[in-house]
Amino acid sequence: MFCEDREWDVFHGPKDLAIGIVTEAAEVLDHFRFLGEEECSQLLSDPSKRSAVEEELADVLFFVLRFLAALRDGSLLCAGSKTGEECRPLPIDKARGRNLKYTEL
Repeated sequence: MFCEDREWDVFHGPKDLAIGIVTEAAEVLDHFRFLGEEECSQLLSDPSKRSAVEEELADVLFFVLRFLAALRDGSLLCAGSKTGEECRPLPIDKARGRNLKYTEL
């Protein structure tokens, strides 16, 4: 009801929600840009910096959930599709411990 109360539906079409997801994800990434693994760990150990990252992640989640709602599905069931049909080209024995695209396995 947060968005409906503010009459934001007009601003939350599929294109706008997709843009919102990418924009907010970029804001998450900005916290880690040019940092090595050690520096990333240090950043997340700092409570205020960790909180800032968590806030950006919450924004990403907000846009994802709004997009799901815009699809009139209202559920997270579509997220389960990643464990079904789409995983066939990623057999465990070939994909375990590797970050290759399925076409490279």
